[in-house]
Order: sequence, then structure tokens, then C-alpha cells
Amino acid sequence: MINVTAFYHFGRRGDYDTPNLPICLMHPLDVVKTRFQIQRGKADPNNYKGLGDCFRTIFRTEGVYGFYKGILPPILAETPKRAVKFFTFEQYKKLLSFTLLSPGMALSVAGLGSGLTEALVVNPFEVVKVSLQANRDSFKVQPSTFAQARTIINTDGFGLRGLNKGLTSTLGRHGVFNMIYFGFYFNVKDAIPASQDPRLEFMRKFAIGLVSGTVSSCVNIPFDVAKSRIQGPQPVPGEIKYRSCFQTMALVYREEGYLALYKGLIPKIMRLGPGNINKVHLKMKTLSSFTHFLFFCGTKKKIF
Repeated sequence: MINVTAFYHFGRRGDYDTPNLPICLMHPLDVVKTRFQIQRGKADPNNYKGLGDCFRTIFRTEGVYGFYKGILPPILAETPKRAVKFFTFEQYKKLLSFTLLSPGMALSVAGLGSGLTEALVVNPFEVVKVSLQANRDSFKVQPSTFAQARTIINTDGFGLRGLNKGLTSTLGRHGVFNMIYFGFYFNVKDAIPASQDPRLEFMRKFAIGLVSGTVSSCVNIPFDVAKSRIQGPQPVPGEIKYRSCFQTMALVYREEGYLALYKGLIPKIMRLGPGNINKVHLKMKTLSSFTHFLFFCGTKKKIF
């Protein structure tokens, strides 16, 4: 049962967001990030010399569409991911209000909880995405997203060696990122007074979001590298070298040095840091609009 007044109040707020647009714009950086994370030192025959070399090589050998390999899984996952992240964050925040934690700590713990919950939703999509991004064949001959998913399921099933492999790394990546991001963003935002000048207020949120996303990306990058190694192709086909999160981190550190745990950091910051500039503000407005919509549903005259 839907009523006109509910849609009127939901629409008039002007809180329209296009979550897939940032994905489309930033996906080439995500492909580059994954390629850097799965390469195994200078001895790797597919080693890229730098960011520019990676872009040029992909464009030369795979074409412009090579930068959009694996784009469908994150598009499909975006809506449920956003819904789970922000809904669970609010629920964890309410539960933690009954504890002795300080408000600032409660926000970080709620962020951690929302990140762990979010990871359970997105991990199967990430497995398919990384496997497609790691494929260096021409875009035209690469299997489709659904064909790749079927291959993974038919070969290894739905478990931790199949469609959910790398789950612990994804839990670490999203948990750590959201813990730092939510805690840092809201605490710093409350500490810096809001400005009545719209331009200064935009710059305040711009700076806080930029720093929050960048710091979070720098801290969680080792989990991201481990995730890419586990979900990407193994060095020797048929042999599993990268098995679990911390085993992979230790192996990468021992064989390639500690800097290898930060592979892909530059494209990650370029993609995630600026991409999170006003994310929380926009998502909270969307959540508020949806709550407003539900409040009016059923309370006014119904049309059918």
C-alpha cells in the first residue's frame, strides 16, 4: 500500500544519490590496485614498473575495456552493502549506548561491527571481481561475471575455498576501515565547529572525509593485499600457497619485505580517500530520507 504523501515527502528532500557513478569513475584505479597487489616482486614476469607503466600496459594489451574488468560485482553489491553498513552501524551504536564506553569509542566499535557485517555480504562479490580483474586476456574473450561465478562454484563450491575464500581478510579489511573511518569522522567532525558559510562548511566536510578515508586506507591495506593474494590466481596452478589472512601476510613479508604489504596503496588512496570525502554525510541523509518515507507510509490517505 503506497500513498502519494509519502512519496512527496521522500522526494522533496532532494536526497538523491548515485552510488554507481563513483564505482564507474574509480574502477580503473581498482583494477590497477589489484594488479599491483597480486604481482610477486620483480621476479614476476608480469611485474609493472610503476603506476604509469601499469596504465599503459593494460591499455596496450587489453584495451580501454581492460580497465573495467570485474565492474559488475561491485555494482551489484553496492546497494545491499550500503544498506547493511549503515543500518547495522545505527543498531550497534544504539546497543553500545547501554555500555560504559565513551561516545567516541562507541562510534569506533559500532564501525567495526558494521564493517564485519558488511564483509559477510560483499565477500562473494569480491571473489568474482578479483578473479576477473586478475585475468589479463582481452576483454572480449574474458568470461562474463556470471560465467566466472559458476566456474568458481562448480570447481570449489560456496565455502572458504570457493565463493567465500579470503573471508577473514575481507573481514579485516572492512572491519578496520569502518572502525577508523566512523570513529575518526564523527569525532573530528564534532570537534571542529560547523560554519554558517556553505563554502567553508563544504571544505570542512571535504577535509574531514579526505583525511578519514586516507588514514583508514593506509591502515587496512595489508588486509587488502592478503585478500587479493588469496582470491587471485595462485603462483602455481593447482597448489594453494596463500591460505589464510595472517599466513599470507607473514609469507608476503618474509618473501618480499614489509613494503609489499602496502602494494597498491597509491591507487587505493586515489580511489577510496577522495571517494569517501562526503560519503557518511550523503548516506546519513539517504538513511534519514528513507526513515522519513517509512514514517509517512500508511499514515496518510492511500491510493491503492
